[in-house]
Amino acid sequence: MREIFKLALRNLKEHKSKTIIIASFLVFGIAIVILGNSFLESVNRGLEKDFRTNYTGDIAIGKNPEKGVINDLFGVNTTNITTEIPQLPAITDLDKVMEIVNQTEGIKSHTKLISAQILVAYGVEMDLSDLIDRDDLGFDDLPISMLFAGEDDSYWNTFPSVNFVEGTYPAAGTNEIMIDTRVKKAYESLYSRTLNLGDTVLCAGANSNNVIREAKVVGIFNPPNENSAMFQIVYCNPDFARAFADLTYASNFENQIPDSIDLSINTMDEDDLFSSFDDDLFSIDDTSSAFVGSGIEDFDSILGDTSLRDELNKTDDGAWHYILAKAKNPGQTQSIINELNEKFKEEGLDVYAMDWKRAAYSYSQSVEGIGLVFNILISILAIVVFIIIMNTMIVSVIERTGEIGTMRAIGAEKKFVRRLFFSETIMLTSISSLLGIIVAAIVMAIFNSLNITITNSIAKMILGGGLLRFSPTAGIIITTIVVAIGGSVISNLYPVSSALKITPLKALNQGGN
Repeated sequence: MREIFKLALRNLKEHKSKTIIIASFLVFGIAIVILGNSFLESVNRGLEKDFRTNYTGDIAIGKNPEKGVINDLFGVNTTNITTEIPQLPAITDLDKVMEIVNQTEGIKSHTKLISAQILVAYGVEMDLSDLIDRDDLGFDDLPISMLFAGEDDSYWNTFPSVNFVEGTYPAAGTNEIMIDTRVKKAYESLYSRTLNLGDTVLCAGANSNNVIREAKVVGIFNPPNENSAMFQIVYCNPDFARAFADLTYASNFENQIPDSIDLSINTMDEDDLFSSFDDDLFSIDDTSSAFVGSGIEDFDSILGDTSLRDELNKTDDGAWHYILAKAKNPGQTQSIINELNEKFKEEGLDVYAMDWKRAAYSYSQSVEGIGLVFNILISILAIVVFIIIMNTMIVSVIERTGEIGTMRAIGAEKKFVRRLFFSETIMLTSISSLLGIIVAAIVMAIFNSLNITITNSIAKMILGGGLLRFSPTAGIIITTIVVAIGGSVISNLYPVSSALKITPLKALNQGGN
């Protein structure tokens, strides 16, 4: 075998031009594959660390979504086109779910979360259509944000990485909020006024129920990771968030109207509805209070008893969208998820446990999409490179027909010739792989030293973060080398097999010609 390698090395030196051509394609292809996979590894690793540490935890538990819908911490992902933005559903049978969570080994800490989307506005109710029509505004210029409300101190104990600029956490039972510095910047840019601690702002719900609430800014913070793909956030108390998330007692009826509600107004025509009003209702008299007189003293009674309506419109203080948990050993996350889902199924609970990637589907899907596109491009590149190598090898074998005939004429068996050519291929691919790794390492070192970042929130969401880096791993390098060698050997099968079909006498004659 040693002699075969020596002969293979000599042959590679003698056919320098073809060796350089094939090696160049291999070096280029291997470097591109390593660079691409290292970039995707960096994106996935950074996104996972950021979200598991600061937003989703290791495990998220939520209500089972409807068919064709994917729910995550940031809203409902659906292709159904409606006139309103669908709201996340609340967890049902929360006490039973929490009992299972508390009994499950391997969970270090857990908390609950409510999620909604809001616009932070100034002074008066905003018409979003006016903002959309403004050409000078980009998406990053709008103080639109995720509204997160955790369960008391358990949320901050589970996710302690709040980087305060100034202020403090919202006090319990208040309409106080703490805002991301990006929200502050967008607000100040949009309204041309500063936003300071103690200022009162309007929070307008992003869904069609047009919920608007006043809130007092008590805290301003930087994101835990300045290069995070995570959208800008406003933190608040649970009761404040439930109004925007439509987590009211009425939402629990699911279209079932109690018999105690008076629906007689639905059957009244205009004459009946306004018959109690006096014709003199709208005549103003200096000597009487006609506008608020006996003609409308029973105005409120038209609606009947509204006490139940008022109660149903109150927020449900027991409603939560998600339970978020961190595992004692993150490596056991999937086994804990499987155990939880088995218990939920046994108890007939309409909930499911998911990993961080599913809990952050709005973000992870974009990264997976980039990975899919890249893998398709890499596959096309690999096919092209191997076709070129195969064609080059066919030409090389044809030109070496005389050499093959001579080896066969002096007694070389087919397997010897086959081993010789495969040895040349493996040797050439191995050397090219080493050069490709060196080229990729140089490019990555130079690029990483530049610390290139992007600030556009949409681009950061697509790329999984603002810091662009390469993070190579031993697995990426080894897999690339194995695939390159395997592909080169496969590319060599056809030309070598074709050459070995030629008889020694014919090979010698062709070589002489």
